[in-house]
Amino acid sequence: MQMLRRSYYGGNWASFSFSGILSWLKEYQENSDIVNEGPAWQEQILENEEAIALSRKDKTIQHVEVFCYASQDLHEEVEEAGALQKNHASVISENPTEAVHSAYLPSEDESLCIASCEMLTEQTPSSDLETALEISNVKVTGETEKHDDKTCMKSASEEETSKNVPTTEGTALQPKKTRITYSQIIKEGRRFNIDLVSKLLYSRGLLIDLLIKSNVSRYAEFKNITRILAFREGRVEQVPCSRADVFNSKQLTMVEKRMLMKFLTFCMEYEKHPDEYKAYEEITFSEYLKTQKLTPNLQYFVLHSIAMTSETASNTIDGLKATKNFLHCLGRYGNTPFLFPLYGQGELPQCFCRMCAVFGGIYCLRHSVQCLVVDKESRKCKAIIDQFGQRIISKHFLVEDSYFSENTCSHVQYRQISRSVLITDRSVLKTDSDQQISILTVPGEEPGTFAVRVIELCSSTMTCMKGTYLVHLTCTSSKTAREDLEPVVQKLFTPYTETETENEEVEKPRLLWALYFNMRDSSDVSRNSYNDLPSNVYVCSGPDSGLGNDNAVKQAETLFQLICPNEDFCPPPPNPEDIITDGDSLQSEASEASVILEANSETPKESASLGNPEEASQ
Repeated sequence: MQMLRRSYYGGNWASFSFSGILSWLKEYQENSDIVNEGPAWQEQILENEEAIALSRKDKTIQHVEVFCYASQDLHEEVEEAGALQKNHASVISENPTEAVHSAYLPSEDESLCIASCEMLTEQTPSSDLETALEISNVKVTGETEKHDDKTCMKSASEEETSKNVPTTEGTALQPKKTRITYSQIIKEGRRFNIDLVSKLLYSRGLLIDLLIKSNVSRYAEFKNITRILAFREGRVEQVPCSRADVFNSKQLTMVEKRMLMKFLTFCMEYEKHPDEYKAYEEITFSEYLKTQKLTPNLQYFVLHSIAMTSETASNTIDGLKATKNFLHCLGRYGNTPFLFPLYGQGELPQCFCRMCAVFGGIYCLRHSVQCLVVDKESRKCKAIIDQFGQRIISKHFLVEDSYFSENTCSHVQYRQISRSVLITDRSVLKTDSDQQISILTVPGEEPGTFAVRVIELCSSTMTCMKGTYLVHLTCTSSKTAREDLEPVVQKLFTPYTETETENEEVEKPRLLWALYFNMRDSSDVSRNSYNDLPSNVYVCSGPDSGLGNDNAVKQAETLFQLICPNEDFCPPPPNPEDIITDGDSLQSEASEASVILEANSETPKESASLGNPEEASQ
């Protein structure tokens, strides 16, 4: 049984539609302050027991800031529940609640509907629901928002207006590209799937192997990342990484192509040639590349786009391992080593949820836990008390780090991840095809600053509406997310301004909407850092800052082996026709016995060939 205090699966691994991400901000604001008090759990603790109180606040998300740059069509006047107005001011705050509040709520001068559909549903009688949800000639029902791809139903007057307004889908047939407005983003909000954490799957990584082994892959679809990009000297360019790309590249000279292929061939089997790198183990990978007679152009490509590290982040061995892993994953599913799940990274937790549910797993959303009950003699956790005051008994308890209180985590030092999610109108690197999925690494400007990973998703990934791109930026935090990532955003994109003319050509993609936030990284926290945890309470971390998912898979397998030491981790499920439940076995035995009795009474001569009914039933 898994109990989640949120209304969605996956915690910080989840993904949301556009309206969902706004509701997430609203829900975070409400639930971060205080969780609804249930019955007093202190009264249920016996003399031979003690309690470990769990946190009532989720402090994993901080410094939330939201900006909208897209124009608002005044004649359409379309607003969705929780929509932000254009160029909404946002305030940086050390207090996560204040940050979310300032990023989400409008000022007194702004006339903006901020009530969510769920709030209206709860506060309005069912007979008045349709009237209450009528916002500027757009009707949205709670059922439509959750299950229907069309979140907004146009009225007759709006349909007439929309005939004169070119849509995004028809822009390919028009000589001038129609600008994306905030109204269009709101209308197509269900087309967006915005991940809280941005990752890719290495084609030969642990997660791909686990998906294949467990057959969970049947619940998901994937697309290959089409381009590896680099940002150098103020411009974005494509990096050749496969053999075919290297020889077809126009950016490299013939000499550089030979040098690069020779070095990459060495990296694939560097363990067999220890003499080539043993003397350089103590220096950084960047310094090691300089000793390999590579041109500055090749050094940059290998360091930032293949090994995907920075000048000071890794030593020689780590850099060679990363380069080998990159090359090892090439060619399995395409010309790049990465895959991306359709509908976003948040699909993967739900895929495992589906498999678990098939075999009896139970998931309880909006169900929080108040405390762990510990036996004083054995020092083991024996039960939990939920928000309703119910005592639930179990042998093993798996707790996500964010549920622990400050008393339990007083000695824990957390890192932070800086995240940004952008909606733009075109790709950072134009090509003949507008359906490109790209990864770009922008190195830090100053020594000691972290490189920023940029993943750009097109509409064919089912994460954004047609005519837009969804861009994820991630780095290890040194300041707030906006302070860490905004310089990179300014290099790659230009905010939309109303002063632009329709014929004006903009070199950079236009920024339509931006979200910044910091996320806790507890992946490197040792279990011993927590205070007085019982031996049968196991801690799992949230997402880490790495590109792949190997850390999560290793952690899951380690915890599984601690709880079930003699069991296979995520074995392949049996075929559906081979599954026999207790009820099915009883029915099959009864039906078989009835057939034998019927044959025995009607055809006594044939009963001899059937043998003894008791033997047959066995």
